[in-house]
Amino acid sequence: MTFDVTLNPLPMINWGSVPKCPFPEPVRSGEEVVALKHIHKSYDENVVYRDLNLVLRRGDRAALVGANGAGKTTLLKILAGVLDFEGGERRLGDNVETAYYAQYQLELLEAENSVLNELRRVAPQEREEKLRGILGAFLFSGDDVYKKVAVLSGGEKSRLSIAKMLLRPANCLLMDEPTNHLDISSRERLTDALEAYHGTLCFITHDRTLIRQIANKIIEIRNGVPVVYAGNYDEYLAWKEKTAKGEEVDLRSRTDDSSRELSLREIQRRRKTAEGELRNSYYRDVSPIKNRISQTEENLAALESEFRDLESYFSSPENYGDGAEITAATKRYQELKRMVSRLTDEWAELSMEAERLKVDFDESMKRLESDFTRLE
Repeated sequence: MTFDVTLNPLPMINWGSVPKCPFPEPVRSGEEVVALKHIHKSYDENVVYRDLNLVLRRGDRAALVGANGAGKTTLLKILAGVLDFEGGERRLGDNVETAYYAQYQLELLEAENSVLNELRRVAPQEREEKLRGILGAFLFSGDDVYKKVAVLSGGEKSRLSIAKMLLRPANCLLMDEPTNHLDISSRERLTDALEAYHGTLCFITHDRTLIRQIANKIIEIRNGVPVVYAGNYDEYLAWKEKTAKGEEVDLRSRTDDSSRELSLREIQRRRKTAEGELRNSYYRDVSPIKNRISQTEENLAALESEFRDLESYFSSPENYGDGAEITAATKRYQELKRMVSRLTDEWAELSMEAERLKVDFDESMKRLESDFTRLE
Protein backbone atom coordinates (compact mmCIF):
# COMPACT_ATOMS: atom_id res chain seq x y z
CA MET A 1 0.00 0.00 0.00
CA THR A 2 1.26 3.52 -0.77
CA PHE A 3 0.12 7.02 0.03
CA ASP A 4 -1.35 9.12 -2.74
CA VAL A 5 1.27 11.85 -2.53
CA THR A 6 4.09 13.16 -4.69
CA LEU A 7 7.47 14.57 -3.73
CA ASN A 8 9.37 17.75 -4.39
CA PRO A 9 12.30 17.12 -6.76
CA LEU A 10 15.74 16.99 -5.19
CA PRO A 11 17.80 20.01 -6.29
CA MET A 12 20.93 17.79 -6.20
CA ILE A 13 22.58 20.21 -3.75
CA ASN A 14 24.14 22.23 -6.59
CA TRP A 15 27.54 20.60 -5.98
CA GLY A 16 28.25 20.49 -9.63
CA SER A 17 26.86 19.42 -12.96
CA VAL A 18 24.89 16.31 -12.10
CA PRO A 19 23.49 13.41 -14.12
CA LYS A 20 20.39 14.24 -16.10
CA CYS A 21 18.26 11.52 -14.54
CA PRO A 22 14.49 11.59 -13.94
CA PHE A 23 13.52 13.12 -10.63
CA PRO A 24 10.48 12.28 -8.50
CA GLU A 25 7.44 14.45 -8.88
CA PRO A 26 6.65 17.37 -6.50
CA VAL A 27 4.88 16.82 -3.19
CA ARG A 28 2.47 19.05 -1.34
CA SER A 29 3.85 20.53 1.88
CA GLY A 30 3.21 18.41 4.96
CA GLU A 31 2.39 15.18 3.09
CA GLU A 32 3.57 11.88 4.53
CA VAL A 33 6.85 10.61 3.09
CA VAL A 34 7.65 7.57 5.26
CA ALA A 35 5.26 6.03 7.76
CA LEU A 36 5.93 3.26 10.26
CA LYS A 37 2.78 1.56 11.60
CA HIS A 38 2.75 -0.78 14.62
CA ILE A 39 6.36 -1.86 14.10
CA HIS A 40 7.76 -4.63 16.28
CA LYS A 41 11.52 -5.12 16.23
CA SER A 42 13.70 -7.30 18.45
CA TYR A 43 17.14 -8.86 18.48
CA ASP A 44 16.61 -12.33 19.92
CA GLU A 45 15.17 -11.70 23.39
CA ASN A 46 15.90 -7.98 23.34
CA VAL A 47 12.78 -6.09 22.22
CA VAL A 48 13.80 -2.69 20.84
CA TYR A 49 10.41 -1.49 19.55
CA ARG A 50 6.92 -2.70 20.37
CA ASP A 51 4.01 -1.10 18.44
CA LEU A 52 6.19 1.71 17.08
CA ASN A 53 4.38 4.43 15.10
CA LEU A 54 6.17 7.32 13.40
CA VAL A 55 5.66 9.53 10.35
CA LEU A 56 8.18 11.65 8.46
CA ARG A 57 6.55 14.41 6.44
CA ARG A 58 7.58 16.58 3.53
CA GLY A 59 9.90 19.30 4.81
CA ASP A 60 10.94 17.45 7.97
CA ARG A 61 14.61 17.82 8.89
CA ALA A 62 14.52 15.51 11.86
CA ALA A 63 17.37 14.70 14.24
CA LEU A 64 17.14 11.40 16.11
CA VAL A 65 18.45 11.78 19.65
CA GLY A 66 18.59 9.63 22.76
CA ALA A 67 20.93 7.65 24.97
CA ASN A 68 23.44 5.23 23.48
CA GLY A 69 21.69 1.95 22.86
CA ALA A 70 18.25 3.55 22.76
CA GLY A 71 17.62 2.25 19.24
CA LYS A 72 18.34 5.30 17.06
CA THR A 73 20.30 3.41 14.41
CA THR A 74 17.74 0.60 14.39
CA LEU A 75 14.96 3.13 13.78
CA LEU A 76 16.91 4.89 11.02
CA LYS A 77 17.58 1.57 9.27
CA ILE A 78 13.88 0.68 9.43
CA LEU A 79 12.97 4.08 8.00
CA ALA A 80 15.54 3.52 5.22
CA GLY A 81 14.20 0.06 4.44
CA VAL A 82 17.53 -1.69 5.05
CA LEU A 83 16.50 -3.60 8.20
CA ASP A 84 13.75 -6.19 8.52
CA PHE A 85 11.27 -6.23 11.40
CA GLU A 86 8.96 -8.87 12.83
CA GLY A 87 5.65 -7.04 12.73
CA GLY A 88 3.97 -3.91 11.43
CA GLU A 89 4.29 -2.00 8.20
CA ARG A 90 6.63 0.50 6.56
CA ARG A 91 5.01 2.57 3.83
CA LEU A 92 6.41 5.13 1.40
CA GLY A 93 4.55 7.93 -0.32
CA ASP A 94 4.32 7.77 -4.10
CA ASN A 95 7.52 8.77 -5.91
CA VAL A 96 9.59 8.71 -2.72
CA GLU A 97 13.22 7.80 -3.39
CA THR A 98 15.36 7.23 -0.28
CA ALA A 99 19.12 7.33 0.12
CA TYR A 100 20.84 5.88 3.19
CA TYR A 101 24.30 6.77 4.50
CA ALA A 102 26.12 4.90 7.27
CA GLN A 103 29.75 4.31 8.18
CA TYR A 104 29.71 0.68 7.05
CA GLN A 105 29.18 1.90 3.49
CA LEU A 106 32.79 3.04 3.46
CA GLU A 107 33.66 -0.65 3.29
CA LEU A 108 31.56 -0.99 0.13
CA LEU A 109 33.87 1.32 -1.83
CA GLU A 110 35.96 -0.51 -4.42
CA ALA A 111 39.52 -0.40 -3.07
CA GLU A 112 41.21 -0.58 -6.50
CA ASN A 113 39.06 2.15 -8.04
CA SER A 114 40.29 5.70 -8.32
CA VAL A 115 38.20 8.38 -6.62
CA LEU A 116 36.98 9.51 -10.04
CA ASN A 117 36.02 6.01 -11.17
CA GLU A 118 34.26 5.30 -7.87
CA LEU A 119 32.04 8.35 -8.44
CA ARG A 120 31.55 7.28 -12.05
CA ARG A 121 29.95 4.04 -10.78
CA VAL A 122 26.78 5.99 -9.92
CA ALA A 123 26.96 8.29 -12.97
CA PRO A 124 28.56 6.26 -15.78
CA GLN A 125 27.31 8.54 -18.57
CA GLU A 126 28.65 11.79 -17.16
CA ARG A 127 31.62 13.61 -18.63
CA GLU A 128 34.81 13.67 -16.57
CA GLU A 129 34.75 17.46 -16.24
CA LYS A 130 31.37 17.35 -14.51
CA LEU A 131 32.42 14.58 -12.14
CA ARG A 132 35.65 16.42 -11.31
CA GLY A 133 33.61 19.51 -10.50
CA ILE A 134 31.51 17.55 -8.02
CA LEU A 135 34.61 16.00 -6.48
CA GLY A 136 36.17 19.46 -6.22
CA ALA A 137 33.22 20.53 -4.09
CA PHE A 138 34.10 17.64 -1.76
CA LEU A 139 37.75 18.79 -1.56
CA PHE A 140 39.17 16.34 -4.13
CA SER A 141 41.14 18.56 -6.50
CA GLY A 142 43.88 18.08 -9.08
CA ASP A 143 45.47 14.64 -9.05
CA ASP A 144 43.55 13.70 -5.88
CA VAL A 145 40.79 12.36 -8.16
CA TYR A 146 43.20 9.65 -9.36
CA LYS A 147 44.02 8.38 -5.85
CA LYS A 148 43.14 4.77 -5.20
CA VAL A 149 40.31 4.28 -2.72
CA ALA A 150 42.58 1.90 -0.81
CA VAL A 151 44.93 4.72 0.23
CA LEU A 152 42.23 7.20 1.28
CA SER A 153 41.90 8.28 4.89
CA GLY A 154 38.68 7.72 6.82
CA GLY A 155 37.64 11.33 6.22
CA GLU A 156 38.33 11.10 2.49
CA LYS A 157 36.28 7.90 2.23
CA SER A 158 33.43 9.60 4.09
CA ARG A 159 33.50 12.55 1.70
CA LEU A 160 33.52 10.24 -1.31
CA SER A 161 30.62 8.17 0.05
CA ILE A 162 28.56 11.29 0.73
CA ALA A 163 29.32 12.61 -2.77
CA LYS A 164 28.07 9.32 -4.24
CA MET A 165 24.90 9.44 -2.16
CA LEU A 166 24.07 13.05 -3.01
CA LEU A 167 24.62 12.30 -6.70
CA ARG A 168 21.65 9.94 -6.74
CA PRO A 169 18.15 11.34 -7.38
CA ALA A 170 16.82 10.82 -3.83
CA ASN A 171 14.30 13.09 -2.15
CA CYS A 172 14.50 11.52 1.31
CA LEU A 173 17.94 11.32 2.94
CA LEU A 174 18.63 9.14 5.98
CA MET A 175 22.09 9.63 7.45
CA ASP A 176 23.82 7.91 10.37
CA GLU A 177 26.73 9.96 11.80
CA PRO A 178 27.63 11.71 8.52
CA THR A 179 30.27 13.95 10.15
CA ASN A 180 32.38 11.12 11.59
CA HIS A 181 35.98 11.40 10.33
CA LEU A 182 35.29 14.78 8.69
CA ASP A 183 37.50 17.78 9.42
CA ILE A 184 36.07 21.27 10.03
CA SER A 185 36.19 22.31 6.37
CA SER A 186 34.46 19.12 5.23
CA ARG A 187 31.78 19.51 7.90
CA GLU A 188 31.10 23.04 6.66
CA ARG A 189 30.70 21.76 3.09
CA LEU A 190 28.31 19.05 4.25
CA THR A 191 26.30 21.56 6.29
CA ASP A 192 26.04 23.85 3.26
CA ALA A 193 24.75 20.94 1.18
CA LEU A 194 22.12 19.93 3.74
CA GLU A 195 20.99 23.52 4.24
CA ALA A 196 20.44 23.82 0.48
CA TYR A 197 18.63 20.46 0.31
CA HIS A 198 14.85 20.80 -0.04
CA GLY A 199 13.82 17.20 0.52
CA THR A 200 13.01 15.26 3.67
CA LEU A 201 15.94 14.55 5.98
CA CYS A 202 16.37 12.35 9.04
CA PHE A 203 19.78 11.97 10.66
CA ILE A 204 21.75 10.83 13.71
CA THR A 205 24.79 12.76 14.85
CA HIS A 206 26.76 13.66 17.94
CA ASP A 207 27.59 16.97 16.28
CA ARG A 208 25.33 19.41 18.11
CA THR A 209 26.33 22.22 15.79
CA LEU A 210 24.94 20.28 12.84
CA ILE A 211 21.70 19.59 14.73
CA ARG A 212 21.33 23.29 15.61
CA GLN A 213 21.92 24.41 12.04
CA ILE A 214 19.83 21.81 10.23
CA ALA A 215 17.08 20.26 12.38
CA ASN A 216 13.53 21.64 12.56
CA LYS A 217 12.23 18.60 14.44
CA ILE A 218 13.74 16.51 17.24
CA ILE A 219 12.76 12.87 17.72
CA GLU A 220 13.93 11.53 21.07
CA ILE A 221 13.93 7.77 21.52
CA ARG A 222 12.82 7.16 25.08
CA ASN A 223 12.24 3.60 26.36
CA GLY A 224 11.43 2.34 22.87
CA VAL A 225 9.02 5.18 22.14
CA PRO A 226 9.74 8.12 19.77
CA VAL A 227 8.88 11.42 21.46
CA VAL A 228 8.51 14.04 18.73
CA TYR A 229 9.27 17.69 19.42
CA ALA A 230 8.38 20.08 16.57
CA GLY A 231 11.01 22.74 17.11
CA ASN A 232 14.73 23.39 16.97
CA TYR A 233 17.37 21.82 19.20
CA ASP A 234 17.72 24.66 21.71
CA GLU A 235 13.95 24.78 22.21
CA TYR A 236 13.96 21.04 22.70
CA LEU A 237 16.68 21.31 25.38
CA ALA A 238 14.73 24.06 27.14
CA TRP A 239 11.60 21.93 26.99
CA LYS A 240 13.50 18.97 28.43
CA GLU A 241 14.83 21.07 31.29
CA LYS A 242 11.41 22.42 32.21
CA THR A 243 9.66 19.05 31.99
CA ALA A 244 12.43 17.52 34.13
CA LYS A 245 11.48 20.03 36.81
CA GLY A 246 7.88 18.91 36.62
CA GLU A 247 6.64 22.02 34.83
CA GLU A 248 3.86 21.49 32.35
CA VAL A 249 4.94 23.51 29.34
CA ASP A 250 4.58 23.19 25.61
CA LEU A 251 7.01 25.47 23.87
CA ARG A 252 5.01 25.17 20.69
CA SER A 253 2.42 27.49 22.31
CA ARG A 254 4.09 30.87 21.98
CA THR A 255 3.42 34.43 22.97
CA ASP A 256 3.59 37.18 20.38
CA ASP A 257 7.20 37.86 21.39
CA SER A 258 8.22 34.24 20.99
CA SER A 259 6.39 34.11 17.67
CA ARG A 260 8.55 37.00 16.58
CA GLU A 261 11.60 35.03 17.70
CA LEU A 262 10.40 32.11 15.63
CA SER A 263 9.98 34.43 12.67
CA LEU A 264 13.53 35.67 13.13
CA ARG A 265 14.75 32.10 13.32
CA GLU A 266 12.95 31.31 10.09
CA ILE A 267 14.58 34.31 8.44
CA GLN A 268 17.97 33.14 9.70
CA ARG A 269 17.31 29.61 8.46
CA ARG A 270 16.38 30.92 5.02
CA ARG A 271 19.46 33.10 5.06
CA LYS A 272 21.68 30.10 5.78
CA THR A 273 19.94 28.16 3.01
CA ALA A 274 20.45 30.99 0.52
CA GLU A 275 24.09 31.36 1.56
CA GLY A 276 24.60 27.61 1.17
CA GLU A 277 23.08 27.65 -2.31
CA LEU A 278 25.33 30.55 -3.31
CA ARG A 279 28.43 28.76 -2.00
CA ASN A 280 27.46 25.53 -3.74
CA SER A 281 26.89 27.36 -7.02
CA TYR A 282 30.27 29.08 -6.67
CA TYR A 283 32.08 25.81 -5.91
CA ARG A 284 30.30 24.13 -8.83
CA ASP A 285 31.50 26.82 -11.26
CA VAL A 286 34.98 27.44 -9.89
CA SER A 287 36.11 23.88 -9.14
CA PRO A 288 36.58 22.80 -12.78
CA ILE A 289 38.45 26.05 -13.48
CA LYS A 290 40.76 25.53 -10.49
CA ASN A 291 41.38 21.96 -11.65
CA ARG A 292 42.36 23.26 -15.11
CA ILE A 293 44.62 25.90 -13.52
CA SER A 294 46.34 23.19 -11.49
CA GLN A 295 46.82 20.99 -14.57
CA THR A 296 48.10 23.94 -16.61
CA GLU A 297 50.63 24.80 -13.91
CA GLU A 298 51.87 21.20 -13.90
CA ASN A 299 52.22 21.23 -17.70
CA LEU A 300 54.04 24.56 -17.58
CA ALA A 301 56.45 23.27 -14.97
CA ALA A 302 57.30 20.25 -17.14
CA LEU A 303 57.80 22.39 -20.26
CA GLU A 304 59.91 24.94 -18.43
CA SER A 305 62.10 22.15 -17.07
CA GLU A 306 62.70 20.86 -20.61
CA PHE A 307 63.24 24.46 -21.74
CA ARG A 308 66.01 24.91 -19.15
CA ASP A 309 67.61 21.62 -20.16
CA LEU A 310 67.83 22.82 -23.77
CA GLU A 311 69.30 26.14 -22.71
CA SER A 312 71.95 24.21 -20.78
CA TYR A 313 72.55 22.09 -23.87
CA PHE A 314 73.07 25.17 -26.07
CA SER A 315 75.50 26.67 -23.58
CA SER A 316 78.00 23.81 -24.10
CA PRO A 317 80.22 24.35 -27.23
CA GLU A 318 81.00 20.64 -27.51
CA ASN A 319 77.35 20.00 -28.50
CA TYR A 320 77.72 21.99 -31.73
CA GLY A 321 79.64 19.26 -33.57
CA ASP A 322 76.50 17.44 -34.73
CA GLY A 323 74.54 19.75 -37.05
CA ALA A 324 71.47 17.52 -37.28
CA GLU A 325 71.20 17.26 -33.50
CA ILE A 326 71.56 21.03 -33.08
CA THR A 327 68.88 21.62 -35.73
CA ALA A 328 66.47 19.24 -33.95
CA ALA A 329 67.23 20.85 -30.58
CA THR A 330 66.66 24.34 -32.03
CA LYS A 331 63.34 23.25 -33.54
CA ARG A 332 62.24 21.77 -30.21
CA TYR A 333 63.34 24.94 -28.41
CA GLN A 334 61.10 27.08 -30.66
CA GLU A 335 58.19 24.67 -30.14
CA LEU A 336 58.64 24.88 -26.38
CA LYS A 337 58.63 28.67 -26.50
CA ARG A 338 55.31 28.65 -28.38
CA MET A 339 53.80 26.06 -26.04
CA VAL A 340 54.93 27.92 -22.92
CA SER A 341 53.53 31.17 -24.33
CA ARG A 342 50.18 29.54 -25.14
CA LEU A 343 49.86 27.83 -21.77
CA THR A 344 50.86 31.01 -19.95
CA ASP A 345 48.08 32.89 -21.75
CA GLU A 346 45.64 30.09 -20.94
CA TRP A 347 46.71 30.15 -17.27
CA ALA A 348 46.19 33.92 -17.15
CA GLU A 349 42.70 33.64 -18.68
CA LEU A 350 41.69 30.87 -16.28
CA SER A 351 43.03 32.82 -13.30
CA MET A 352 41.08 35.91 -14.38
CA GLU A 353 37.92 33.83 -14.73
CA ALA A 354 38.43 32.32 -11.27
CA GLU A 355 38.96 35.78 -9.84
CA ARG A 356 35.84 37.09 -11.61
CA LEU A 357 33.76 34.27 -10.12
CA LYS A 358 35.17 35.05 -6.67
CA VAL A 359 34.33 38.75 -7.02
CA ASP A 360 30.79 37.92 -8.20
CA PHE A 361 30.37 35.50 -5.31
CA ASP A 362 31.57 38.05 -2.73
CA GLU A 363 29.25 40.71 -4.15
CA SER A 364 26.30 38.31 -4.15
CA MET A 365 26.99 37.39 -0.53
CA LYS A 366 27.11 41.09 0.41
CA ARG A 367 23.78 41.74 -1.32
CA LEU A 368 22.28 38.71 0.40
CA GLU A 369 23.54 39.90 3.78
CA SER A 370 22.09 43.36 3.16
CA ASP A 371 18.70 41.96 2.08
CA PHE A 372 18.35 39.68 5.11
CA THR A 373 19.65 42.35 7.52
CA ARG A 374 16.75 44.57 6.46
CA LEU A 375 14.30 41.70 7.05
CA GLU A 376 15.68 41.09 10.54
